[in-house]
This record gives sequence, structure tokens and C-alpha cells, in this order.
Amino acid sequence: MPSPQRRVAVVVPWPTILKILAALVLVWLWFKLVEVVLVLIVAVLLAVTLDPVVSWFERRGLPRWGASLAVGLVLVGLVGGFLWLTWASLSSQASYVTEHFGKFESETLSRLPQWARASIGGDDMDQLRGRVGEYALAFARSVGSAVVVTLLGFILTIYLLIERDETREWLVAFVPVAHRPRLEKTFVECERVIFAYVAGNVITSLFATAVVGVSMVLLGVPAALLLAVMAGVCDFVPVLGFIASSIPAILLGFTVSTNTALTVALIFVAYHTAENYLIGPWAYGDRLRLSNVAVVLAFVVGASVAGVIGALIALPVAAVYPAIERIWLREKLPEETVAEHKRIEHGVVHGRHG
Repeated sequence: MPSPQRRVAVVVPWPTILKILAALVLVWLWFKLVEVVLVLIVAVLLAVTLDPVVSWFERRGLPRWGASLAVGLVLVGLVGGFLWLTWASLSSQASYVTEHFGKFESETLSRLPQWARASIGGDDMDQLRGRVGEYALAFARSVGSAVVVTLLGFILTIYLLIERDETREWLVAFVPVAHRPRLEKTFVECERVIFAYVAGNVITSLFATAVVGVSMVLLGVPAALLLAVMAGVCDFVPVLGFIASSIPAILLGFTVSTNTALTVALIFVAYHTAENYLIGPWAYGDRLRLSNVAVVLAFVVGASVAGVIGALIALPVAAVYPAIERIWLREKLPEETVAEHKRIEHGVVHGRHG
């Protein structure tokens, strides 16, 4: 006799369906609101960094809103003053590079060795120029987007500084009372790491600007001031940003001579090494405990998700993980995992200082 047929019914409860729909909606919202989320994250990073300065003004009698506006005006004055002093030189050098870009490109590509040309597109000069132009345009667009996000984030930063206490209490209200002490510890740890990251980045970027500017002037490379500013801005992107800024400097160095281009490359390599193992540990202190592998991985993930601005915010987000693990995940992870991670963190810090 034939065996009776079996029917298999898959029953998906409504709560599961609703959760799936909610997850899809969140993904859709992320793609639609990614720029807004980036602006908010940048604003939080800036607000946490500037809060100690605002508090200093508060202790000297200024109201919170007055201290926040004063700090904002000081920053605008510093940036505006720098642009006012250097704008004529920067604009003339940018015009010079733009007008002579085709000549620079042809001279540079013709000086490249055969293996270098083959690695980026073969011997066809038109194809090489097309590749170089595509990379330069993509990078310029990403940098432009990062500048716009940072400017919008700065405006939101002022409001976050003014309404710091109200915003913090509003967020804490979402957390059950039993977990609020751990949340306060998390806030303290995150503020410490974020301040170390932003302040350290500013210090290393100033060093990079000075080193590149002086070196390019001494070597007679065109657009020295423009290259110095580019190096300082790109240095905000961890590890790979300063390397990216070396490319236009080396290309312009080829317009002087091959030896000049090689010297420029050696200067960038030497400074990058000194920043990683001397200047960086001094600027960041013991507060940013990430290995170079973790830094590169965070950079790649952040850049893949949101370009230059994603790479900028990826490192402090990754750097707060040890605090999250220590405060929130200790009970869910094996004790030896937490202990070994802590030992490795201290080893990374001491190794860099050593």
C-alpha cells in the first residue's frame, strides 16, 4: 500500500513577522538617513571633546549657553583667521595645480617605472590618466562630503553643548534604573576615549602640517602650503589618511626631479613611522588602547560604510569597545577572555611607549 503523504506546515507567528518587518524598516531608514546619522555622530564627538573647555568657562562665571557660544566663536575665529591669512596663497596654488594638472600628470606618468605603470593600468597613457582621474575624483567627493558633514555637525554641537544635561537625562530615562550606574560608568569611559582621540588627532595633524610644509618648501615642490594643509586634514583619517596625502606630494615632486620625488616619499614614510610610534602615543596617552590591526580594520569598515567621514568616526567607536566589554559583557564572557583582553590592552600601550 502507498504510504500516506505528509504535509508540513510552517507557522510563523505574527510577532516574528513584525520583528522581520521592523528590521527591514530599520535597514531602509539607515540608507535614507545615513547622512543625518553621520552628522549626529560627528556632533557628539565634537561636543564631548569641547565639553571640558565649556566647563572651564562655566567655573569662571559664564552661563552654560554663554560658555558654549564662546567656545564656538573661538573655534570659528581660529579657522577663519587661518583661512584669512592663507587664502590668497592657497587659492593661487590650487589654481596653479589645476591649470598645470595635465602637464603634471603627463610628466609624472612618464617618469614612473614600467612595473608601476603596469600595476595601475598598463602602458596606455590615456588609460593611465583615466585611472588617476577617477581615483582623484572619488577621493575629492568623499572629502567634500566629509567637510559638509563636519560643518553641519558643528552647528549641532553648539546645541548639544548648551543642552548637555537635558540631553543626557533624556537618554538615561530610556534605561532601567538597575542599569543606570553602569550606564554612568560607560559615559565616563566613552568621554575619556573620545576626548583622547579627537585631541590626539588635532595634535598629530598640526605636526603633520608643519613637517610637510617645511619639507616641501625646502625641496622646492610646487604648492607647498596646499600640500601641507592637505596632509594635516588627511591625517585626521587614521593610519591611511596621511599615506593618501603623500600621493599628490610625490606626484608634484616628480615635476621637479625623480630624486625630489623619492626624497618626498622618504619624508612621508619617516614621519608616518615617527607619528605611529613616538608622536601618537604621546598625544593619545594611555586612553586609546587599540592595536594597529584594530585601527586598520576599523578604518576599512568605516570607509566602506560611509567614506572618509566613516573612517574618521570608526576609530573612537572601536576604541570604546573595551569599556563596553568590561562594563556590560563581563558576565556573558568567560572570565579568562576579559582578563586576557585587559592584559593585551596594557601590553599594546606599554609596547608603544617602549
